[in-house]
Amino acid sequence: MQGTVDGFSYGLVTPLVAYLMACLGGALGLRCTTRSVLLARSWRPGWLALGSAAIGSGVWTMHFIAMMGFAVEGTPIRYDKPLTFASLAIAIVMVGVGIFIVGYRGARGTALFTGGTITGLGIASMHYLGMAGLRLDGDLRYNTVTVGVSVVIAMAAATAALWAAGQVRGLLWSVGASLVMGLAVAGMHYTGMAALDVHLHDTAGPVAGEPPAALLAPMLVGPLAFLVLTGVVVMSDPLLIMGRPAARRAEPRPGATARPAITHQVRHPYPPGTHRTLVRARSRTPQNR
Repeated sequence: MQGTVDGFSYGLVTPLVAYLMACLGGALGLRCTTRSVLLARSWRPGWLALGSAAIGSGVWTMHFIAMMGFAVEGTPIRYDKPLTFASLAIAIVMVGVGIFIVGYRGARGTALFTGGTITGLGIASMHYLGMAGLRLDGDLRYNTVTVGVSVVIAMAAATAALWAAGQVRGLLWSVGASLVMGLAVAGMHYTGMAALDVHLHDTAGPVAGEPPAALLAPMLVGPLAFLVLTGVVVMSDPLLIMGRPAARRAEPRPGATARPAITHQVRHPYPPGTHRTLVRARSRTPQNR
């Protein structure tokens, strides 16, 4: 028996909040990635790791906030916690691989394509692994074509976001990029949900259970707290807000004496052509004859 699926049981509340969480995670991750480009290599891994965790946590939080509005008529919904948190881990790890590739190889050409592909596959893997943790009295079946479209959307969104992070521009640039990324990630989620059909088992029994919001809210506390702390780090760093470093002065090598900069223009004391006139005059003096 096919179950009636409702992905908007709370109306537009869960889609809007989910979209905002995807934008928040994307914005924090992009600013951290941009910051890593402006730093020496010794600090770069830390900022790239922070950006990876921010994007992964934002996408994961977006997914499960959206899932609060998911309901199937005729069966209660439960979640397998190990698989649910495994989806968070795979999102952070695969997004991290893509961000590290772009952070060290640059946001262009093969590096951008490879990093965007891996990051997008990480977002899609998070979605479908999280769905595998769904427990109900039925089977989940997917339309293969629609699933493929959702994966392509995820890869395109990730590639565009990593390209934007590599531009090293101001805050407004990253905010605009994060809005686009949030829209694409949310679109990927609901495209994947459109591919889903639920076939219920022919079992009689009570269908009462806890609402999805009550089940998922405790699991969201940790990632939400992490995003808040990451936001504090980002907002407390002026270079992350401005997006470009101040002009650096050339530093002398160890043991070398710094040479003062020449700040004035040296002018010749005689007008042009005077040197030739003086040479002719000297050649006519008696001692040169």
